[in-house]
Amino acid sequence: MSKDISPILEGWPHEPGKISVRKIRGQDGRLKIQLRVDLGVLQMEAEGRPDGAKPHGFDSLLEYYQKLLERHRRTTGTDEGFALDERQCELLRGESAQFYYRYLSEFVLEEYQPVARDTSRNLRCLDFCARYGRTEPDRLALEQYRPYVIMMNTRARAFLALQASRPRLARKIINLALRRLRDYYGRFGQDELYEHSSEVSALEAMRKDVEAEIPLDPLAKLRRQLAKAVREERYEEAARLRDVIARSTLKPAQPKGNHQRQS
Repeated sequence: MSKDISPILEGWPHEPGKISVRKIRGQDGRLKIQLRVDLGVLQMEAEGRPDGAKPHGFDSLLEYYQKLLERHRRTTGTDEGFALDERQCELLRGESAQFYYRYLSEFVLEEYQPVARDTSRNLRCLDFCARYGRTEPDRLALEQYRPYVIMMNTRARAFLALQASRPRLARKIINLALRRLRDYYGRFGQDELYEHSSEVSALEAMRKDVEAEIPLDPLAKLRRQLAKAVREERYEEAARLRDVIARSTLKPAQPKGNHQRQS
């Protein structure tokens, strides 16, 4: 069998500026995700580690190093003394890149549950390296990607909430993420970058779309109708709406108590 992939590439031309993704069934019967790039195709497993490897028998290096941390804790009773060396951090960064390509592909395919899964995994990896990297460069190397991963994780979870017809939950998810991003920039003394962040802009735009799907409170709807009637100088309609609003905001009269003296 020829190992030349030219026939595959000829049947799937690369389009600059466009992310082209598809799912196929592999010869082993498992689903694969293929991402077309300028010089070829990236093929990834849909489950487990994207390259299909099982480092040290685990689904990922992150899981393996987390297991080593658990053993260290059981032995010493503390995290103290546990650290990731330069090579280990480098390997974790490489593994995170694999998950990045997969969750990007999953997002294009609008498969938001796997996106949420893989972005959550990468956020755990960022936290792990930030805490246990032996040197400051290793602790900070992945931090530059945190806003993007938070954004992708948030968009996936918000889309899942919308698919479940829960726009208020979607808005809550976005608001919590925006607070996390503000805290992130504040932690590095870069508060001003929050306002110029493309990730923040993307989430604010999504929040605006989500809010348009949230049913208005009946009283809020009446007040908007009133404001519009006043702007358009429809004063009889405005007066009618004022009366409706006034009746709606009146507190119901409390029933008078029937007090009886007991002898």
